[in-house]
Amino acid sequence: MAKKILRKSKPRRPSRKKAEQAVETLLLWAGEDPRREGLIDTPARVAAAYEDWFSGSRDDPVKFLERTFEEVEGYDEMIVLRDITFESHCEHHMAPIIGVAHVGYLPSNKVVGISKLARVVETFARRFQVQEKMTAQIANCIKDVLKPRGVGVVIDASHQCMTTRGIHKSGVSMVTSQMLGAFRKDARTRAEFLTMIGNKTL
Repeated sequence: MAKKILRKSKPRRPSRKKAEQAVETLLLWAGEDPRREGLIDTPARVAAAYEDWFSGSRDDPVKFLERTFEEVEGYDEMIVLRDITFESHCEHHMAPIIGVAHVGYLPSNKVVGISKLARVVETFARRFQVQEKMTAQIANCIKDVLKPRGVGVVIDASHQCMTTRGIHKSGVSMVTSQMLGAFRKDARTRAEFLTMIGNKTL
């Protein structure tokens, strides 16, 4: 007899009141008194901050890439956006990840406004993340929507789950890269991209 596959439905989003109550519980667990003056409004502030920090979970990055331009006089060379700053949060410890992303692609008949590339990075960053997954998500999104000849994404970030807890190693950053299409297959294309972003070590 075949086993019935149970599909997990997405949990319902709790109310703002429940979110604030959860923060109050954490304050109590940390040994604090949520009723004291300095903390009385903290649950509301934290709930509001979470709505900002994790707004990417409610946004679709694809929509930022849907409007493209074809009147570019046949331009088909590499397009690179460097030093896109972002703030994200580690999904393991909910600690901040602070870094920069570099995004490049080889267009195929169409280009996208450069601010849209930054918005794609921002959308994926404003979710609970691991850096490796975020790097791949950005590259795959650009590949799937723009259909370029190649995509390259490099992220350099500091993880506060490592600098402020556990091993406590400050000044350490993690570098990840995702190369697709020509960026993966052609060493010269990859080298050109890395030179343009100022990284010759990958």
